[in-house]
Amino acid sequence: MNTRLCSNHSSRARDVALQHWLCEVLGPDAPVPIPLCADASFRRYLRVQDHGRSLVVMDAPPEHESPQCFVRMAELLVQLGFSAPRIIAQDLAMGFLLLEDLGDRTYTRALSEGACETRLYQLAMETLLSLQQRTRNWPQDADPIAPPYNTERLLNETSLLLDWYLPKVTGTPCEAEVRAAFNHAWNAVLPMAQQLPHALVLRDFHVDNLMVLPGRSGTAACGLLDFQDAVWGPLSYDVVSLLRDARRDVPKDLHDALLAQFIQHYAADGVSAAALEHSYWILGAQRTTKIIGIFTRLWLRDSKSTYLRHLPRLWRLLEEELAHPALAPVQDWYAHHLPLRLRLTLPGITLA
Repeated sequence: MNTRLCSNHSSRARDVALQHWLCEVLGPDAPVPIPLCADASFRRYLRVQDHGRSLVVMDAPPEHESPQCFVRMAELLVQLGFSAPRIIAQDLAMGFLLLEDLGDRTYTRALSEGACETRLYQLAMETLLSLQQRTRNWPQDADPIAPPYNTERLLNETSLLLDWYLPKVTGTPCEAEVRAAFNHAWNAVLPMAQQLPHALVLRDFHVDNLMVLPGRSGTAACGLLDFQDAVWGPLSYDVVSLLRDARRDVPKDLHDALLAQFIQHYAADGVSAAALEHSYWILGAQRTTKIIGIFTRLWLRDSKSTYLRHLPRLWRLLEEELAHPALAPVQDWYAHHLPLRLRLTLPGITLA
């Protein structure tokens, strides 16, 4: 059977099931929801009107996604006083959620409309520091707040580069000795990134997932999205997500000022400034390496080639990150196994 026809049939059946659920929740006259923006995952988002009230529908197929994680984290963030979408209704078995609608004005949209860049990023940093302050050093034994973001998991994420990008540019699967050298290099640096206090890490804390919320004050004015994959990890990771953005250039002076603010904030609390800096740049290289692999996978596996337009920025970011002395072993691996001539050379794709 044609897999595309099968997929379309499955999609239509899911649309029918979703509409049936909305009629149960909102009443028999529930309108058909309108699709919102595309997502890099298997989730999709739609907007529906309920007697003048706008709501968002999340369709998260449970065979691919974990709607339970979204619900748990959303409820936790709201409990802590942050502006995550409130859960209106849920069917976890089907993967359907009805959420508070935080609007359309993401940081990305606000910045494109001329909003003050410094003010928005400063609010994001204040929100992040507040979140870390409220979750830092929470007990992780009996009922952990989130799974650990340990060295093993970080290393597994970097391997996406070997699984997707490297084979595409070399034309052959990654050789065992190349993978072993890669793992050895990362194992030499990743433990240094862990030498910080740990807190809740949202993992995708960047302008596409932050909302401008009028009528709310303080950190509540910064809406939070896409936190279902939250983990328990080093304080530096979400700062990396914000300032080493895969999709947007952050001006150097703003980057440097906010990074200095972050380091000074925790150094005043007794955390080593050197450890903070090392962790930031190591996790920067880790995240950039991972995302190059993810964006290549989105192209090859999911036919989402639009993400490839970000690769020039990602390689530029990685060059900056690898220049930090703490990353010397990883820089050596790149020089030997993925030199400049093999970067930005995906067959059949122009990345100018």
